[in-house]
Amino acid sequence: MTDATNPLLQPSTLPFGLPDYRAIRAEHYLPAFEAGFAEQLAEIARITMVRSMPTFENTVEALERSGELLDRVAHTFYTVSSADATPEIQEIDEHLAPLMAAHQDAITLDSALYWRVERVYEQRDAMGLDPEQRYLVERYHREMTHAGAGLDDDAKAALTALNQKLSVLTNTFERNLLNDTNDLAVVFDSPAELDGLSQGELSAAARAAQDRGLDGRYLLTLPLFTGHPALAQLRVRESRRRIMAASLSRGSRDNANDNRPVLLEIVRLRAERAKLLGYESHAAYVTADETAGTPEAVERMLRRLAGPSARNARAERSALQAIVDETEPEPFPVEAHDWAFYTERVRTARYDIDTSALRPWFEAERVLQDGVFSAATRLYGVTFAERDDLSAYHPGARVFEVRNEDGSALGLYVLDLYTRDSKRGGAWMNAIVSQSRLRGSAPVVVNNLNVPQPGDGQPTLLTLDEVTTLFHEFGHALHGLFATVTYPHFAGTNVFRDFVEFPSQVNEMWILWPEVLDDYARHHETGEALDPAIVERLRATETFDQGHATSEYLAASWLDQAWHRLPVGADVDDVAAFEAAALADIGLDDPAVPTRYSSTYFAHVFSGGYSAGYYSYIWSEVLDADTVDWFRENGGLTRANGDRFRERLLGVGGSKDPLEAYRDFRGRDATIEPLLRRRGLDA
Repeated sequence: MTDATNPLLQPSTLPFGLPDYRAIRAEHYLPAFEAGFAEQLAEIARITMVRSMPTFENTVEALERSGELLDRVAHTFYTVSSADATPEIQEIDEHLAPLMAAHQDAITLDSALYWRVERVYEQRDAMGLDPEQRYLVERYHREMTHAGAGLDDDAKAALTALNQKLSVLTNTFERNLLNDTNDLAVVFDSPAELDGLSQGELSAAARAAQDRGLDGRYLLTLPLFTGHPALAQLRVRESRRRIMAASLSRGSRDNANDNRPVLLEIVRLRAERAKLLGYESHAAYVTADETAGTPEAVERMLRRLAGPSARNARAERSALQAIVDETEPEPFPVEAHDWAFYTERVRTARYDIDTSALRPWFEAERVLQDGVFSAATRLYGVTFAERDDLSAYHPGARVFEVRNEDGSALGLYVLDLYTRDSKRGGAWMNAIVSQSRLRGSAPVVVNNLNVPQPGDGQPTLLTLDEVTTLFHEFGHALHGLFATVTYPHFAGTNVFRDFVEFPSQVNEMWILWPEVLDDYARHHETGEALDPAIVERLRATETFDQGHATSEYLAASWLDQAWHRLPVGADVDDVAAFEAAALADIGLDDPAVPTRYSSTYFAHVFSGGYSAGYYSYIWSEVLDADTVDWFRENGGLTRANGDRFRERLLGVGGSKDPLEAYRDFRGRDATIEPLLRRRGLDA
């Protein structure tokens, strides 16, 4: 294949550098990666062979200039491999995993490069660097040291081997999870089994079945988390039980997709790597370069919240049991698959509100245009125009051009809303192109969700949880769009893992903000606004069921910590027994409130970037809740507030210590009290 026939080997000529996915075929990726590897290694060699003493320009900035081809190819490919992983793409992904790990190590562990970075770091005070340059030097030195650049050659060889093995295993975990999740989608024979779902939801289930050749039947695909949104509506208890059983069994069925041996080997190798790097555990290694600092700091927060959360969850279960005892002809103990259904009944009894009945007011296009986009326009002045002339990586992904208030171009936003078998579970944001003054690039960012697609001609009506997810992921997208930095290392959401969720969580505040809600929460047939009395009752339920929600999240966070605090040589061979002991240790072992992710389908930590870092959501929520208070105290949805938040937090990307950026925005450190109030834990 010549350079001329591979569209990945030259910069895209499309607006904002959007890859020309119409011209890219699967066979283009591996040759492009190989070219990218070779080019960056040659660029690194040119840095290390410079005879003059290290300077910022000939070492650190040169390092930032390297790898442009590889970055372009990798961003293009990994966008596809997560959102449209055909068997051919999966095969490429598996082949690439150890190659990418080896390439990264070849740079990060390069002794000559590290020597030059060290010299620049030692002289940084005398170099006249601006703040972003100085922080870049400090981060490179910290990250290379943390990754093992200071080890001797034998240790580096061992580390490289560990990293390659782990890259293969995490890829295997994700592949197994995708395959098992698809295999466990629950098939129903008749609408009667799905009593409680709306016509639109039945239409989506029928379409999903039809797409698999199951005409006349109904299929519910499984989300990434434990359970299913439909559990809140399904009146047939056996249907609820089947869905929960399928969800909980993913990756643990003694079949080809069993993730138990995979995750045990991941845990073992991560502990071994941490010891090689001088840390007691993988959790100690990870948190050492996060704002938390230590696993002990994480544990203190989780334990502080676990007790009150479990207490609240027990009170909530008592209320559910009372409903069952009063209304069911043959009462039964409330189990995990019953929780969501009877929670809606309690919510209705206490607040006269049924969240499942709100879906007609949350039509997806209106939520996007008059809610998500409109709130961003009011707050930041940005506008969004769909570009039908631009194609993304899949026909279902839509492309929007984003402009600043003065009309200047900002970047592209891609939305991929619907679920499909080739898309991994959950919801996420990623960059296809990152902004950088050094490279002259503007951002192209993607939001992926997994909303069931209704039948042709049917509207897409979202649940309140799906509305929340869209606002949340769009917060990440805004971070990626607004970060304005010189160096690619700091682009977009390249911040500490336990800070990255903060901007996305802040963006959720606008969901129930009066002027935003009034625009987007309109009945899809009549245009009628959501009744203000219902809105008030919705706000009154903000702490409702928070015992359950907080407990399931904290349980998953603690599982992550428990696995990754294991030292080398820990004798663990029974995944279920380990989970049970860990949850009992923190008092979150209530079978009616299962952990949000069990280990065998905990993609965040065993195939994603959150290993020993799933605590990040609650850690970031301390900042988020404190920030929401600030917006309320300062007039809410105003351009002045948006400009301050954009300039001092979103706009700096990773070019500044995140807590320093927060203090610059807020005028002080965050306090935990707003979070405790929000989650009903302040009593």
